[in-house]
Amino acid sequence: MASASGLLTPSVPSLRRRVQPSTWKYRSGFCFSQGTFRRVLCSSTIAGSEKSVSSSESRAPRLINRGCKLVGCGSAVPTLQISNDDLAKIVDTSDEWISVRTGIRNRRVLSGNESLTGLAVEAASRALQMAEVNPEDVDLVLMCTSTPEDLFGAATQIPKALGCKNNPLAYDITAACSGFLLGLVSAACHIRGGGFRNVLVIGGDALSRFTDWTDRGSCILFGDAAGAVLVQACDSEDDGLISFDVHSDGEGGRHLNACIKGNQTNDALGSNGSVLAFPPQHYSYSSIYMNGKEVFRFAVRVVPQTIESALEKAGLTMSSIDWLLLHQANQRIIDAVANRLDVPMERVISNLANYGNTSAASIPLALDEAVRSGKVKPGHTIAAAGFGAGLTWGSAILRWG
Repeated sequence: MASASGLLTPSVPSLRRRVQPSTWKYRSGFCFSQGTFRRVLCSSTIAGSEKSVSSSESRAPRLINRGCKLVGCGSAVPTLQISNDDLAKIVDTSDEWISVRTGIRNRRVLSGNESLTGLAVEAASRALQMAEVNPEDVDLVLMCTSTPEDLFGAATQIPKALGCKNNPLAYDITAACSGFLLGLVSAACHIRGGGFRNVLVIGGDALSRFTDWTDRGSCILFGDAAGAVLVQACDSEDDGLISFDVHSDGEGGRHLNACIKGNQTNDALGSNGSVLAFPPQHYSYSSIYMNGKEVFRFAVRVVPQTIESALEKAGLTMSSIDWLLLHQANQRIIDAVANRLDVPMERVISNLANYGNTSAASIPLALDEAVRSGKVKPGHTIAAAGFGAGLTWGSAILRWG
C-alpha cells in the first residue's frame, strides 16, 4: 500500500531570491543548501553564475511561494442518451431495478463520429472560455483517462486541437475513477514546484467501449463523458487546493479491472532453438469486471477516512465545508459516505441519475454543472473524493474560484 499526504506551501520571503553559490543541484531538480531542504527550484545554470535566463527558462520562480486556484470548468457528453428502459430491451432488467440499486436513470454513450478526444477538447475549450484564458497561454495539459483512443495516450492531441501555439507539455494519467483527483494533485505540484502557470486538467473516459452489454450487473452503470478545469498559479494566500490525501492498494485490484487477454507466448524451444509460439497473438482488453459488493464495502470504508484525513491536514472540519463532491459511482455509496460524515444531502453534489458512472469525468462533470447552475459560488469550499480501479482512492479540499 502506498500513500501520499497533502501539499502545504510554506511561507518564504521572495519569489525572486537568488540561489546562493553554496547550493548543490541534484537530479530531482530540487536543491539542498548546507544539508537543509529549501524547496528551491533550480535553473539550468550553475549556482553563482551570471548567465542570463531566456524567456523559455523563466517559467520557474527561484523559490516556491505560490498557490494554485480553480478558475474555469467545462464538460461535454455524447448526444446519444440510453435510458434504463432502453437497457431493459437488451438485458433482463427494468428502470425500477436499476434506479433503486444505483440511482441511475440515463447515461450517454459515444456514437457515430464522436470521440473521447473530441469530448475532451470541447470540455477544455469551455473551461478556458470561463477562465478567460487563451489557448496559447496554456503551458500544461493533463489528460486523466483509462480509455485513450491511442495506446500511447491522447493528451498530446488536445493542445493541438485547441490551437495552442507554444507546444505545451501534455501527458496522460491513468488511474480510472480516481484519475481526475490525482490530476489536480499533479497540477498543483507542477505549479508549485515547476513554475507552470495555466494547467488544464481533463477527466474523460469512454467505458462503453469496454462494457459487456449482456451483463446486467455492469452494463447498467457506465457512461461516457469528459470534464475539465483550468488550474492557475496564484499567490499563496489565494491557494485553492488546500490539502489532499491519496492512496493505492494493488491487493484490491482483483475486484475491479479490465485485464489484457490473449494466449501468452509458449516458451518451449523447437529443435532449431526457436520459440514455438512466436510471434505472439494480437492482444486486447477484456470487458470491465467488477465485484460490486467488494467495491461498495471498499468505498464506504476508505472514502470517509481519506476525507477526514484531508480535512485534518487543512485544519478544517466537515461543518466548515460547503459541498461534498464524490466520484459518481453509485447513489448508495454517495448516501453512505455522506451519512458517515454527517453531511446533509442538500450539501451533496450529485448528477449520477443523468449520466451514470463516467469514471475520471464524473467529478469535473458534476462540478461544471454545479458551477454553471449557480449552486457552487466563488469562495465555496469543496471536499472532493475519487475512488476506483487499482484500487486507488483519494480526496482533496478545494476552494472554487
